[in-house]
Amino acid sequence: MKLSSDKRSAISLVIISINIAAWVLLLTNPGHILTMAHCSDMGTSPPSLQMLLIITPISLLLTGWALMVIAMMLPKLILPVWYIYGCSLKHHRFPSALLFVTGYIAVWMVAGLFLLSATLAVNLLIAQSYLPALIAGIVALLWEFSPVKQRCLNRGHKHPALAAFGWPASRDALLFGINHGLWCIGSGWALMLLPMLLPKGHDLAMIIVTFIMLSEHLEHPQVPRWHLRWRSKLIRILFAQTQIGLKRAL
Repeated sequence: MKLSSDKRSAISLVIISINIAAWVLLLTNPGHILTMAHCSDMGTSPPSLQMLLIITPISLLLTGWALMVIAMMLPKLILPVWYIYGCSLKHHRFPSALLFVTGYIAVWMVAGLFLLSATLAVNLLIAQSYLPALIAGIVALLWEFSPVKQRCLNRGHKHPALAAFGWPASRDALLFGINHGLWCIGSGWALMLLPMLLPKGHDLAMIIVTFIMLSEHLEHPQVPRWHLRWRSKLIRILFAQTQIGLKRAL
């Protein structure tokens, strides 16, 4: 079933609105839900870890992580949600899309447990040091041009056939979200870790990483191999849209 341009625009508007709201929360950071600044002066002893978890409980860290995922990843789900709406019966569209997003975010939340644990450990052992972020940056750069990452990006472009009726439709939408999340984790785990390890400049780093991940998501699948790939499609799109806007204004 072909999705109308009006429906696509409406879906994009809803997703982008939620995305903007998540960014506002992240950048204003109410309650310090994203910060790990408490780690910097506590040393490396077990009492320090206990004090850290009292001041910044796991629930608060996971809330911040969930906002990071929504802010940085949600725009990547526009095309899959379009696909779900185009493949589903009218009364199954929204529930299927919601299950897809739920499965996607759930997988990232599980990954967050490991990434947050690594970040806590690093901050307790090497407080206020840029060395872990530098190492993570090198790993992310190597991963960026690796064939494994390209395979993950390629698999992220695959949209499976979805059942149209009943429980199978819900199951397929949920599994689609879980699988899509797994391939996104495979491609973006190193980039997501980098801002979390920076002593300062988290917000700017998150914006840059988001731009990189959105740009690479827009590129067509390629042959998996070691290769310097400058994924600049998002820049080209923004440049073209700016030109169109200026011509209309003139």
